[in-house]
Amino acid sequence: MEAFRKAAEARDAAALEALLADDVVFSSPVAHKPYPGKPLTAAILRAVLRVFENFSYVKEISEPGGRDSALVFRATVGDKEINGCDFIHLNDDGLIDDLTVMVRPLSGANALAEAMGAEFDRIRREATGG
Repeated sequence: MEAFRKAAEARDAAALEALLADDVVFSSPVAHKPYPGKPLTAAILRAVLRVFENFSYVKEISEPGGRDSALVFRATVGDKEINGCDFIHLNDDGLIDDLTVMVRPLSGANALAEAMGAEFDRIRREATGG
């Protein structure tokens, strides 16, 4: 999904949010339960933009004309390197209704969990407007 890729690489939070369906579901690599809804998913993506450094996509896997894409990325969180993949599904309107992220290695996932945990109060405030 080229639009998502460009927005993420440009660190453009507004462009990322514009690509999300209202009923999007975000599945985190470090949380058990998925996060439903555009406000919460957008707030999580803004936090990711704050936490990830040296972020870049290295490969895109998608079916021409299909609704599913996988974007393979590299980033750092603190001094830990992360390899990961964004799995994206588009709804009938061409908006993202499912976003699942997976990361490796475990040390990188742990660093990500710690960094995102430190952001979670802000994420919650941004998502609820409070």
